[in-house]
Amino acid sequence: MTDHVQIEQRLKELAISLPEPPRPVASYLPCVVSGDLVFISGQLPSIEGKVRYSGKVPTDISLDDAQAAAKLATINALAVLKTLGLDGQWGRLVGILRVGVFVQSANDFYGQPQVANGASDFLASVFGEAGRHARAAVGVNALPLNAAVEVELIARISAQKRWRDQR
Repeated sequence: MTDHVQIEQRLKELAISLPEPPRPVASYLPCVVSGDLVFISGQLPSIEGKVRYSGKVPTDISLDDAQAAAKLATINALAVLKTLGLDGQWGRLVGILRVGVFVQSANDFYGQPQVANGASDFLASVFGEAGRHARAAVGVNALPLNAAVEVELIARISAQKRWRDQR
């Protein structure tokens, strides 16, 4: 499991302040906890409900900005994970298992893995080995609200607290 204080310190060193978990833009839950797994629904690169990076990569948005979009969407995913999946306790996180990155891509763009590195590198910088994960980077024709990127993730958590809650 991870160390709560170290994760908070690392976020502070990276100048990252997690926002309130973004509200869903349609009919779904932000996350679902099943046993020791947390499934985080796709998160957009938004701040206070407004998409900050939109359009197709690389025609409307540069590769560098798309990587920043992937990082921002991942920050939103971590806000959901911490608040709703971990009940505010980073110490319950065992690790990030899988990340899915969807990139709104021009027809001739094949750099989805480089865009996804914006999410993957950020997770590794925050969680170290616990942030290393399996991944899919997928090019798509369109994303909700014309977002350039959408990021989903699956994390493993300590189910111990939930088990005790059920007694």
